[in-house]
Amino acid sequence: MSGDGDASGASVRRLADWDAEDLRALAAEYGTPLYVDDLARVRQNYARLAGAFPDAEVLFAVKANAGRHVLRTLAAAGAGAECASAGELARALDAGFDPADVHYTAVNPPAADLDYACRVAAEHPALTVTAGARDTVERLAERGFAGRFCLRVHPGVGAGHSESVSTGKDAKFGVPAADATAVLADAAERGFDVVGLHAHAGSGITNDQLEEHEAVVSTLADVARETDLALEFVDVGGGFGVPYREEEDALDLDEVAARTRAALDGVDATLTIEPGRYLVADAGVLLTEVNTVKRVADATIAGADAGMTTLVRPAMYGSYHPIRSLVADERATENVSVVGPVCESTDVLGEDRDLPAPERGDLLAVGNAGAYGIEMASQYNSRPRPAVVALDGDDTEVVRRRETLADVTLAEDTASDPYP
Repeated sequence: MSGDGDASGASVRRLADWDAEDLRALAAEYGTPLYVDDLARVRQNYARLAGAFPDAEVLFAVKANAGRHVLRTLAAAGAGAECASAGELARALDAGFDPADVHYTAVNPPAADLDYACRVAAEHPALTVTAGARDTVERLAERGFAGRFCLRVHPGVGAGHSESVSTGKDAKFGVPAADATAVLADAAERGFDVVGLHAHAGSGITNDQLEEHEAVVSTLADVARETDLALEFVDVGGGFGVPYREEEDALDLDEVAARTRAALDGVDATLTIEPGRYLVADAGVLLTEVNTVKRVADATIAGADAGMTTLVRPAMYGSYHPIRSLVADERATENVSVVGPVCESTDVLGEDRDLPAPERGDLLAVGNAGAYGIEMASQYNSRPRPAVVALDGDDTEVVRRRETLADVTLAEDTASDPYP
């Protein structure tokens, strides 16, 4: 079975490009809610991005989708890994990434995370550790760290799909640019091997936000020129957006690349980028079944078995995800709101959508679910998390089993060390 309705590797893959018959077959075999990840599409997205940035080091932002199937696919394709937690670092190494291609870029890391990262760095000296605060530099020194070090800079400029992910504006992330050269010098004096600079504008950058991205890169370039240290790389982050709405255009990667290179003109260091959602968002779809239909006034409410515990982005960010009915018969359309089974008013997957008049048992597909879908799923309301199926050409594999009610209380019954 092939879930890839876009074998050309085009820059946009719409929800309509998924084969409805294939998706219905998957739901029938594996049940719903069900995440489906198409590994062929992941490879296509990586190839397109690497083509636009041929001289750059490409690190996958693991937080977008940390599934072993995705990580192994990207490692085999040639990507590195950017890890924001101890757990992501452990996953990346387990998936086979070369430590030389892995960056640990945690924000305000808890003590246990930092302990683990320092142990890994001691065992794998090629690993790069990034810090975004003077305090973190001191904490690394207290742990005897003497490895490869990168400094995260706060550029004061941000972009992204909402203010809540516009990290470049948020003082939580990075050392102020005015202080960066002094912190770099301090790290070097402490015996760190200072190798790079890092900054990130935000998540979900669109074509109308390229000036903000370029401003972030320019800030990094200024710091790189000011420091007396020889840097191996300048990491401009990722955040490359994808079109969630049907009428939106794809990100102009060539323009992003051109602006990035222009801003780094004269900087003698390798360019590093950290795409996450760009590589996996449109490679994933969420399947859910309608279990309740309610018609009130001029609205129709379709209650589904997936909700905010399955896909939290609409409730958390007000994000839009396309929704498609996979019914095989012809029906008149209605104005439909698709809601979930959680006892919260925010438990809505999509409002005011023109969909075929819903009936109990209908199968719906939610698009662009490959990024921050299963990663942000929770057991709130004591609901088991869904299964994940990976497609690779005609091969289908369950890569994450569906949780049961027993899994909901498993952590209460089993004591284990999260940092072995």
